[in-house]
Amino acid sequence: MHACVIHGAGDLRVEERAPVTAGHGEVTVSVALGGICGSDLHYYRYGRVGDFTVREPMVLGHEIVGHVAAAGPGTDAPGAGTPVAVHPATPCDRCASCATGRRNICEDTRYLGSAARTPHVQGGLAQFVTVPTAQLRVLPPDLALHHAVLAEPLSVALHAVHRAGDVRGKRVLVTGAGPIGCLVTAVLRHRGAAEVVVSDLLDMPLSVAAASGATATVRADDPGAGAWAGAFDVAVEASGAPAGLRTCVERVRRGGTVVLLGLLPPGEVPLLGNIAVTRELQLRGAFRFDTEFDEAIGVLAQGLPVEAIVTHTFSLAESRAAFDTAHDRTVASKVLLDLRTHA
Repeated sequence: MHACVIHGAGDLRVEERAPVTAGHGEVTVSVALGGICGSDLHYYRYGRVGDFTVREPMVLGHEIVGHVAAAGPGTDAPGAGTPVAVHPATPCDRCASCATGRRNICEDTRYLGSAARTPHVQGGLAQFVTVPTAQLRVLPPDLALHHAVLAEPLSVALHAVHRAGDVRGKRVLVTGAGPIGCLVTAVLRHRGAAEVVVSDLLDMPLSVAAASGATATVRADDPGAGAWAGAFDVAVEASGAPAGLRTCVERVRRGGTVVLLGLLPPGEVPLLGNIAVTRELQLRGAFRFDTEFDEAIGVLAQGLPVEAIVTHTFSLAESRAAFDTAHDRTVASKVLLDLRTHA
């Protein structure tokens, strides 16, 4: 089989690798489509994500859908050919976080395509991937694969909105109109937010946000725009930029909630702490997800408006071009790799 492998900053290769044979309790999936995530782009551009540095060749990717290819001996699994999505996380189920129902912040989790531990956890941008059966989710018969592949990033968005609390009837700001920000926008509208204003520095992502349900969009470099008028009940920081966090803290109302979703640059980041104190703001982190993965598949099957978010699809052989395109936010939102053929 062939796989998309990172060796270091800028060193992305399509390599031939031997598939891993499924053992007891495991299933091999023939991967059809894989999404390129922001963390994949960071590994490609910088050879690291935050404090996690690539120290050995690693297959990238954790947003994958495909079909069951084979099951290990004695494994109770869906039949061959069944369309499935793969939940990328394997929490330890032993630590305090797992014991209290917060498996998404497990202290010893394994996550597809992550350099957080060594040996690294190999990812899913390969023609075949072998995972524990518990990570499989059978897809509804009417859910197209090119929508189902958004289940993982949509789960991130769902978890962020859960962290925000009840958003029905509220006015919400989303800073950052990347794929995650646009999915957060769609979820907010699905959950009954009265207004969702999305900010970004580029027009193309804002057009995707509008198609995803934003009631208004605004350029982040136009502080006098009318959409900024009035305070927000909730703000979701999805850009990963310190300026985005500042905007959220400044523009949320007294007693409001700010959800920190985008990963900020390494090191210390300025925070308007006095505003957070004097306005009694609630600052809540949101990291990955757990059971939201099943919820995401259900919401996608219901027809959540995500069509505009997938802008490009490349073959596996075109991986470098796919990653370069995904990095160019003037033209791309979510970029997919089609792994069904190498050519």
